[in-house]
Amino acid sequence: MEGYQVYQTPLSSRYASKEMSHLFSPANRFYTWRVLWLNLAIAEKQLGLPIPDEAVKQMKDNLQLDAEQFDIAAQEEKKRRHDVMAHVHTFGKVAPAAAGIIHLGATSCYVTDNADLIFLRQGLTYLIRSLAVLISRLSAFASQYRALPTLGFTHFQPAQLTTVGKRATLWIQELLWDLRNLERARDDIGFRGVKGTTGTQASFLALFDGDHEKVEELDRLVTKLCGFEYAYPVTSQTYSRKIDIDVLAPLASLGATAHKIATDLRLLANLKEIEEPFESTQIGSSAMAYKRNPMRSERVCSLARHLMVLHQNALMTSSVQWFERTLDDSANRRISLPEAFLTADIVLSTLQNISEGLVVYPNVIARRISQELPFMATENIIMAIVKQGGDRQEAHEKIRVLSHEAALQVKQLGLENDLIERVKKDPYFDPIKDELDALLDPNSFIGRAPEQVDVFLRDWVVPSLDKDELSEAIDKSAKVELSV
Repeated sequence: MEGYQVYQTPLSSRYASKEMSHLFSPANRFYTWRVLWLNLAIAEKQLGLPIPDEAVKQMKDNLQLDAEQFDIAAQEEKKRRHDVMAHVHTFGKVAPAAAGIIHLGATSCYVTDNADLIFLRQGLTYLIRSLAVLISRLSAFASQYRALPTLGFTHFQPAQLTTVGKRATLWIQELLWDLRNLERARDDIGFRGVKGTTGTQASFLALFDGDHEKVEELDRLVTKLCGFEYAYPVTSQTYSRKIDIDVLAPLASLGATAHKIATDLRLLANLKEIEEPFESTQIGSSAMAYKRNPMRSERVCSLARHLMVLHQNALMTSSVQWFERTLDDSANRRISLPEAFLTADIVLSTLQNISEGLVVYPNVIARRISQELPFMATENIIMAIVKQGGDRQEAHEKIRVLSHEAALQVKQLGLENDLIERVKKDPYFDPIKDELDALLDPNSFIGRAPEQVDVFLRDWVVPSLDKDELSEAIDKSAKVELSV
């Protein structure tokens, strides 16, 4: 038994947009319909229906549509007001021996819904591969800057130090969860199978003269021929639109992750600590020639918002499917499903582009730390005085007064933070003045951040990417990068 499965040749993630665009193109959609009709005929013939060998051969030889066939289909659809029947007619024109058995016993949703499930599964595969490449790129960045101290922010106010690499692991961890969610959604997708007009398989039961076992075997054969492990046990005319919810939910969640990452990068660009790639001839503003706008990150945020709200379409469509189906799902899904995948695809490719060219400015980062670290070091200074025999309350009061004086210099006069100079000038702190440089070393404020990066990459990232399809995608992307 030889079936025809719809399969797209994997390309480097750099070309994923072309790949995803082709997946949801009319050419691929109608090619897939023909594959489904062919596999149905193969299975029906195997189970005893009188389908000529020549009919199967002509169908196999004419799976791709040329321009003339597209024109014929368009004319037929205009006349019949039914896209599936227009393509049944068009297929029969180039496979005349099969004209009488194409779509035998099937309903329109046999091709439309099964094709959609094929596209959803393949689309998730493309996204999973692209996401793996992005995680790999950001992991290399995190490893490179695992120990570079940087000012942490809570409420976007200066907080305890972290490292540039540790901050990147926060992004990667969420992307790993997205990878898990996409893989779960893909691996859970089944096939609608051969179910008939309202899901009862009545037409196929009639074709096989009431033989229930043959109808069940037909469902199994076509499902296997199309490359699926299982078919949904029961359907209405369509597969349940709840499947669309389950697929678009992880895409929306990925959108939230992407928006957070891109927003962090936009804020860091404002701080001049980290910037996205900026071409030598790129223009940031038509009026302000000095500007280096984070336009890639802004694009990610813009598209991510769109991706997040598309999930609402699936929720609402699923909730209003009356009884065995209504047709108000069709126009919505023809827009929302491709848009969700195309949007997720370009979000990932843009983030990958950003991750491959991030520019870090260590001196700017160090300067910001020097402006805030004296205040953060006050507790260390107090503890050092106490170790030398000083009184904690007295030391606290001394530091409190000097801190407020230094804060006045910064906030009211716009000057640099001179707290340490004030400490050095105060005789009270003479016992620890030799320790001040060590007490102000940024590396003493980052805790286990570098070690956390190492453990996270080793124990979580590497195992998650240690799969053949992901390793292959990462390797191919790296080869393309080297060739550019």
